[in-house]
Amino acid sequence: MGRYEKYSMKFPQPGQPVRGSKTGHPTMALLDLLGRRMSLRVLWELAHAEQALTFRELQAVAETNPSLLNTRLKELRAAAIVVHHTGGYDLTEDGKALVRLIMPLDEWAIAWGARLGATCSKE
Repeated sequence: MGRYEKYSMKFPQPGQPVRGSKTGHPTMALLDLLGRRMSLRVLWELAHAEQALTFRELQAVAETNPSLLNTRLKELRAAAIVVHHTGGYDLTEDGKALVRLIMPLDEWAIAWGARLGATCSKE
């Protein structure tokens, strides 16, 4: 078993060992969750959608396979960051607050990319 495999198959929770932290400090648990493949992409797509997205809509815009998307949605729902209702998937109030904290990184990254001569896509 690899160094992080014992943590990778469960939802990262504050107070429980996670990748990078034996104590499960809340910040480390959040970084473990957000560092998982497609977690940030799901948050990005839901934050930029005009309304809740169905599973198929989210799968299409996130450009991912259904198995991985299902796993990430389960984790993000368990973390109370994403909610599922009759209209589809959306961010919870905590999820919206998290996205508001992350968005300054987008501004910084766009400026950084421009300084490096990169062109910015709409994504």
